[in-house]
Amino acid sequence: MSAATKESTTTTFSVRMDKDIKSQCETMYGELGINLTTAINVFLRQSLRAGGFPFDVRLDKPNQETIAAMMEANSLAHNPSIKKYSDVEEALAELKR
Repeated sequence: MSAATKESTTTTFSVRMDKDIKSQCETMYGELGINLTTAINVFLRQSLRAGGFPFDVRLDKPNQETIAAMMEANSLAHNPSIKKYSDVEEALAELKR
């Protein structure tokens, strides 16, 4: 492919990012033998292949089952009628009875 043909199929875009993040990524990708432009192109191609982000993007929010378990644990921890143990050995001794 000639230089003229290649120029007609590429474009340039600008991205604003934190200076430190850019520097750290340039160092990391440099250690992998590629520059930041190549890394971004890999990310974009993988995005196309995956039909979105090429990795999970989600809020760190527990599912309903976990929320219910956390609420139950909190309720048990504050229930004065629930027997409490001072250490694991005491709890294990109770289980062996």
